[in-house]
Amino acid sequence: MSLTTDVSRAKSRPGSERTRGGEAGQDPQATPTRGRRNRKTRERVFQWLFLVPAVIYMALFFGYPVVKNVVMSFQDYTTATFFTGEAPWVGLANYAKVLSSSLFSTSLLNTALFTIGSIAGQFVIGLALAVFFRRRFPLNGILRSLLLLPWLLPLIVSSAVWRWILDKDSGALNRFLGQLHIVDTGIPWLTSTSLALIAVVGVNIWIGIPFNLTILYGGLQEIPDELYEAGSLDGATGWKSFRHITWPMLRPVVNVVLVLGVVYTLKVLDIILGLTNGGPANSTQTIATQSYRLSFQEFKFGEGAALGDVLVIISLVFAVLYLRASRRSIDE
Repeated sequence: MSLTTDVSRAKSRPGSERTRGGEAGQDPQATPTRGRRNRKTRERVFQWLFLVPAVIYMALFFGYPVVKNVVMSFQDYTTATFFTGEAPWVGLANYAKVLSSSLFSTSLLNTALFTIGSIAGQFVIGLALAVFFRRRFPLNGILRSLLLLPWLLPLIVSSAVWRWILDKDSGALNRFLGQLHIVDTGIPWLTSTSLALIAVVGVNIWIGIPFNLTILYGGLQEIPDELYEAGSLDGATGWKSFRHITWPMLRPVVNVVLVLGVVYTLKVLDIILGLTNGGPANSTQTIATQSYRLSFQEFKFGEGAALGDVLVIISLVFAVLYLRASRRSIDE
């Protein structure tokens, strides 16, 4: 009788455990899994909560102006709109008008020359200075700090100072060249149609050198010294060291510097306005200055917005094509 009872208890015990598990309706391993899932959900919610302020800020101060500018470019938006609130829809008429203007081809060419000249000068001089300051010598830090001054000054102040320096009659540069007996009469740096754009490019190079120097110098600091030591053992010194070690390792930083430099230079406005105001005879007129003139001097806001959109498209096309080309070269 007792043997039968023990056997029946042994048989009923696993069943009772299954019954209790069945009553719970849950797998014991499901609780940790659900806990991890809830933890991930909470983390994702907190991540979105941290992103919300940044998203709102970007939408209000970047997204809305861009969308408003695009909409305005399809409207006949003038000073009368501020009183009547009416801005008739004109479609692509603003784009057709600014693109067919005789001044657009001049502005486009000046924009290209201004951008290419500025980027080439800023990058070459900035890279040379970055390589130079990579070596340790007395007053290294002080000299690098002084080179940041052009970048720290307000652009309108820089343009005013350079306008005085480049003045034909009383400018410091012409006086200096006269004291050296290099020139007999003052050079019209800002009033000559053949020299004004060169002078403006030179000033913009002076302003952009600190940016290139700072970013490229930071990239050079990330290159391990062991690579140069190993290269020197194989005879890679001087120019060979730069070509086979420095340049390949610095290429990602170079991509960032060039893309940011081009996008920034395309929209340069205050330097040109402060030096030449787009003159003489539109020889320094760029797309940015023409857009400013249409919007805030002639009050044709729709046409100015259309030119602004053209400038944005040019910047995006360059950035996409350059980054794609650089990525392809790296993959190869």
